[in-house]
Amino acid sequence: MATTTQTIFPTLRFRDAPRMIRWLGEAFGIERNAVYDGPNGTVAHAQLTFGPSMLMCGSAPAAGSADDLELSPGAAGLYLVVDDDAAVDAHCARARAAGAEIVREPADQDYGGRGYSARDPEGDVWSFGSYRPEV
Repeated sequence: MATTTQTIFPTLRFRDAPRMIRWLGEAFGIERNAVYDGPNGTVAHAQLTFGPSMLMCGSAPAAGSADDLELSPGAAGLYLVVDDDAAVDAHCARARAAGAEIVREPADQDYGGRGYSARDPEGDVWSFGSYRPEV
């Protein structure tokens, strides 16, 4: 299992987590690090990586259950850094080919770098760009 020094881990819920984990790999190159099955074909917990960064996800619980922490599917927006400006366009092409809805075409940004945004099949918005925020 890979280790990371990051201290903030985006966490997503999906209606169909097994499908979305496969789709995120195909469309965005996000890789499985660990996936723990839940009951009835659900995902209890998954750790996915994109380069040196990790995010977590799982299946959305039944509405009103004790596990429903109001992390609604389709409510997230994430920004992920790619290598350079040319990689942004190639990444967008890959996402488009996998069926991602491109909601913002690749463009140079006023604050630096190049980026684009896509919506996944469950409604989350994923932005990818070459701009790397610095502390």
